[in-house]
Amino acid sequence: MKIGIMFSNVVLFGTRDGARALAEAAEESGIESLWTVEHVVVPEGYDSPYPYSRSGKMPGGETSPIPDPLAWIAYVAALTQTVRLATGVLILPQRNPVILAKECATIDVLSGGRLTLGVGIGWLAEEFDAIGVPFDERVDRTEEHVSALRALWSQDETFDGKFTSFSQARSNPKPVQEGGVPIVVGGHTKAAARRAGRIGDGFFPARPDNLEELIAECRAAAQEAGRDPDAIEITSGGLPDLDFAKRLEDLGVHRLVVPPPSFDPNDIKRALGELSGNLVAKVG
Repeated sequence: MKIGIMFSNVVLFGTRDGARALAEAAEESGIESLWTVEHVVVPEGYDSPYPYSRSGKMPGGETSPIPDPLAWIAYVAALTQTVRLATGVLILPQRNPVILAKECATIDVLSGGRLTLGVGIGWLAEEFDAIGVPFDERVDRTEEHVSALRALWSQDETFDGKFTSFSQARSNPKPVQEGGVPIVVGGHTKAAARRAGRIGDGFFPARPDNLEELIAECRAAAQEAGRDPDAIEITSGGLPDLDFAKRLEDLGVHRLVVPPPSFDPNDIKRALGELSGNLVAKVG
């Protein structure tokens, strides 16, 4: 099983020196991937319920810095050689897919093929309002944007959709990874699982509850769509517990992403070294 670190671009790891400390420590300790989060804006006093806490609010409050994930990844790519760099997740319906395709392809080339694009539909309606994208269109936009991205990463570069259309729109460079940048569909609902099965290269239910049911839903949707269910890489969030990791592996999970064992850049080398010995070395 692969072990990754989530929330890689927040708190002090969102700073120049903090990002460097995390990146160097991750490679030294054998961490497979670093996963970033995204919010363009967090409107003050938002009412939309955050789905990953009982309080319905994001940790850190409304004014905590959340650096742009792609800019952060581009910076860290220049500091590293082996660690995989991922968005977990980028809110796809808020993005222009034509511009995003160029950004991702460029990062993939410069990183030597180490980018993974984790995408989600979003939950913060007030953020969509600020950006000017209708919240109730987010599912349709997400699924169409995935197809548009892949069209631009192909040699055809032609796509005709409801929200985006282009014909022979030459977009270079292309990603160096065969088939383009892997797209991982995030979400912990059955709808997200089915979406991953139909159009994703991977599935990332960040919460480990109902995981067996969600994986089955994903695989069934893949089979119904004529795809190989076993080719969809499963990532799950959770705590750095060896027994927990082995249970996930038995369910078919390929990667476990855990919170940083320390948010102190001065302590992260020690903390990741300890995580490596206690978990990475025993499940890798």
